[in-house]
Amino acid sequence: ATRTKAADVERADSGIGQMPARKWRNRASETLSSLQAWEAHRPCTDCGERDLPVETDVQNCNQRRADLCEKCRKRRTERKESVLEFVNTEASYGEDLRIIKEEFYLPMQAAGLLSQEQLQGVFSNIQELIDLNENFLEILQEEIDQAFDQGDDDLMTVCIGEIFLEFVNMLPAFQTYCLQQSSSVNMLNALEKEKELLRIFLNVSQNDNTALRRMNLRSFLMAPLQRVTKYPLLLSRIIKATTEYHPDHSSLREAKSRIESHLEHINMKTKQEGNTWTLRSFRQDSKKKREVINIEMRETALKTVGWLREETRFVMEGSLQLAQPPDGQWVKKGSKTLKFQNMQVLLLVNMKRVSESSLESAEPGPVKDAVLVLIRDKNNGKFHLLREPLRLSNCIVSTDPDCDDTFELIEIRREAFVFRDSDRARTHHWFRQIRRYSRELGSWKKRRNALPNIMISTPHTRP
Repeated sequence: ATRTKAADVERADSGIGQMPARKWRNRASETLSSLQAWEAHRPCTDCGERDLPVETDVQNCNQRRADLCEKCRKRRTERKESVLEFVNTEASYGEDLRIIKEEFYLPMQAAGLLSQEQLQGVFSNIQELIDLNENFLEILQEEIDQAFDQGDDDLMTVCIGEIFLEFVNMLPAFQTYCLQQSSSVNMLNALEKEKELLRIFLNVSQNDNTALRRMNLRSFLMAPLQRVTKYPLLLSRIIKATTEYHPDHSSLREAKSRIESHLEHINMKTKQEGNTWTLRSFRQDSKKKREVINIEMRETALKTVGWLREETRFVMEGSLQLAQPPDGQWVKKGSKTLKFQNMQVLLLVNMKRVSESSLESAEPGPVKDAVLVLIRDKNNGKFHLLREPLRLSNCIVSTDPDCDDTFELIEIRREAFVFRDSDRARTHHWFRQIRRYSRELGSWKKRRNALPNIMISTPHTRP
């Protein structure tokens, strides 16, 4: 009896009686029910919604897909189909390019049906497109194989947008081919009327060569035009099936915007050359117009410096305000005394290719040269250079604390320029990028401990 009373007192002292204990048991039961309900309706790993099916048998479906709602399951299936369609159609396009080379170009060259100049006129830069397609397709296929090897059956780790942006240099190659298409077809028509052996070869090839699928040479020559206009459609389908939280979502949108801008630029160049045909048109907005202008400026800059496209990297581009001070006293007087004019500026870097077999190297090679191209705003529909490009190896870049909204670039023994952007932070970014390549390439850095202000002839020293 004494023990029982002690236990009662102890239980009473602990604050847990029969009623509180019953409440705790009820609460634990409710918690367990809540956990079971959450497990039965756990959130979807893609969208966070809770309309998952009750069936979670691992034997019947993949465990990773069992954590998805029905809507996200369908979306993943659509995305996988879209990714595979992109890769498979790229492979089919590459097969058409191979047919052009092996079934037409090489036989016509070996038989002497056309001269090398005539072959170049008909087939344009087909070899460049073949090389780009092979490299692009190889990377795409590696990504697909790696995803399957890692158990990613939905191909969620495959980032088509990022890969496309890495091979963005193929877009100017498409442009070269498209702009020469009209003259290529006209030359082929004239040569076919003129050369009987060529006409016989083309007819026999179309009727007897099973690899051609009874298609003629003109149909195959249209393959690059059809492919470049299909990229936005394929990318749009992948974007539609990709959630905004996916790491490739922004790259996909940028890739689609870049290809659409290039197509608009091709149409613009086509009209300027007097051709009547155009590629599939796209809705223009302010961003796309800006990108088209950038493409045209890059072409102007690349043509001016004469570098190879695959060895050129555009580090920065955009609008800057430029002034040319008459003397070195402008710092004391302040930048307000200078007369600025708006200018389009492009910073180009010429990189050595690490591997000749790869057009897109993962590791960039050493910098051979860097220039600053100054372009006036459009006049009569064309861009004009302000002057010859400024080679940063011959320039000194400096700034002053009293004028932190500007920076100065001095071409040794020639001219001085003061630059600024409407945004002060962007002005500093331009300054850091230009100074980096000026110091890296400038021969003056080897003298006097690489102090740039020693070479400046103005009385006011700037670090």
